[in-house]
Amino acid sequence: MIRVNGKEFSWEEGMTVRRLLELKKYAYPRIMIKINGQFVRDENFDTTVIHDGDDVQCIHLMAGG
Repeated sequence: MIRVNGKEFSWEEGMTVRRLLELKKYAYPRIMIKINGQFVRDENFDTTVIHDGDDVQCIHLMAGG
């Protein structure tokens, strides 16, 4: 299991950030990812592996006013 935005979520062997976004159906044009407090650049979403027990934060960025 991993934690995504404070809630438990099923983990799978070899899960990448991109795969997590697909599973969660997150399709925001701008999204910030942190794994265990470490920022992951969007160009690394396909290669950054999420490990069992990791704490992941997915924060979508939106303009406001």
